[in-house]
Amino acid sequence: MEKHQYGLVLTVSVVASLGVVSFVSCIAAETKRIREDEVKLVGRLCKLPESHAFVFGIAALICLVVAQVIGNLAAIRIHFCSTEKKSSGSKAKQPAILIALLFISWVSFVIAVTLISTATSMSRKQSYGEGWLDGECYLVKQGIYIGSGILVLVTVGSTLGLAITTMRKSQVEEGFIGGEQRKLNTKL
Repeated sequence: MEKHQYGLVLTVSVVASLGVVSFVSCIAAETKRIREDEVKLVGRLCKLPESHAFVFGIAALICLVVAQVIGNLAAIRIHFCSTEKKSSGSKAKQPAILIALLFISWVSFVIAVTLISTATSMSRKQSYGEGWLDGECYLVKQGIYIGSGILVLVTVGSTLGLAITTMRKSQVEEGFIGGEQRKLNTKL
């Protein structure tokens, strides 16, 4: 196995592991979110207890952001560090796939971060009159964390696909197939 392939295996392992931790944290946050029967009302004022969903949401956010950064940096490094010029045979198909994976990765990342961070901030302890927004209490709806977890999987999957596709593309451009360099017969 080539040196770059060891780095790719390590990168894929780290990004996949962080993605799994983020997904599991989203599922755990869903099970620990505040329920309607936990809300205490005094007139128009409400009070919410602190939820363990807050901690799981923070863990999900951190793991997702780190996975996205590592995966994209690896893809960028592989893309810009390839030593050979691009072959003309893969110009049309590969960039379209890479752009599609990059687009899917970042769109799902932004949506997942927005959902997780909003739901997580709503899971903090709220005293009477100090609600999440305008002094009112809001609850995280059922399924928000699960939907975020699915977006985490989409984000991590497309990020891994981007890194792997970029690595395969650079191997083809450098003449590597199956771990061995292709021997080119050239006569002058």
